[in-house]
Amino acid sequence: MAIVVVFDLPGVSQAQYDAVIKALTGSTSGFNVPSDLPVSGIVSHVAGPTATGWHVTDVWESQDAFARFAEVLTPILEDVGIPTDRPPQIFEAHRVVR
Repeated sequence: MAIVVVFDLPGVSQAQYDAVIKALTGSTSGFNVPSDLPVSGIVSHVAGPTATGWHVTDVWESQDAFARFAEVLTPILEDVGIPTDRPPQIFEAHRVVR
């Protein structure tokens, strides 16, 4: 079952987000296709600024796929100064259109 993962990150900057992407992909060209990530299972990724920080919405093939990603992501977030004490909102997707 696909899941939607929503990160609302007040106080987070584009520079911090870009640093996370660089650490995840090992590239300054960014995250452009699912295979750029070090784990498989992402369906879609959308990120952008908000009035108070940064927002990310991902769709993952399963909770297990996201859990594998979270193991890689969490230490990177900590390294770039993004708090990890507010977990993302996660819910089952009713419909995913590709």
